Amino acid sequence: MTLGTLYVVALPIGNLGDLSPRARQVLEAVDLILCEDTRRTGRLLQQIQIQRPLLSYHEHNEERRVPEVLHRLRQGQSVALVSDAGTPLVSDPGFRLVRAAREMGIPVVPVPGPSAVIAALSVSGFPTDRFAFEGFPPRKPQRLKRYLETLRQEDRTLVFFESVHRVVKFLETLRECWGDVPVFVAREMTKMHETYLYGRISEVLPQIVPKGEFVIVVPGRRYRERLEANEPKGL
Repeated sequence: MTLGTLYVVALPIGNLGDLSPRARQVLEAVDLILCEDTRRTGRLLQQIQIQRPLLSYHEHNEERRVPEVLHRLRQGQSVALVSDAGTPLVSDPGFRLVRAAREMGIPVVPVPGPSAVIAALSVSGFPTDRFAFEGFPPRKPQRLKRYLETLRQEDRTLVFFESVHRVVKFLETLRECWGDVPVFVAREMTKMHETYLYGRISEVLPQIVPKGEFVIVVPGRRYRERLEANEPKGL
């Protein structure tokens, strides 16, 4: 029996022009597309004129979906795993399915493309040779403070996702824990209202428009120390 292939397909984070020709080709050919929100992905596929069967796959149903998807793959069906936006498995469910497929010898193939993490890093102006993606920070105030204290001595550039409802509080807590450090805040990247803010937290906070999706980039400890010491730019 010929096994199917699990494709991990990156979708645009905003601008539909960022969909790669290969991603389109794969999405048009697979037997099934796994997605977090069938309504949202369905609207996107309609815009790019692709019609394929959709099946919801998210953190609340992942455990029961994995056996079902594996059965399809063992029967020779091809399946694409997508995220609501960007590259799947980056702060999204999916690794359990990928691991199980690999353990069964089912081919797993990436179809690379847009990533909010890499997009924000590339225009942040902070060092990118070493970085850590931290996903969404803790919500509760005391947990957030303890969490940020554990990262204060980190030398790598840090990348966070934050929701529209918590972005201001996150930056305020970061300033409380680390001081008025430089940050880069990206909002609605590649979309109509994309905004990029760079500066000290105190400079950025008044400019925050609490709408849309946010990526926050913070330089590591050594680079912050260099900035404080007024070393030449680019060091």
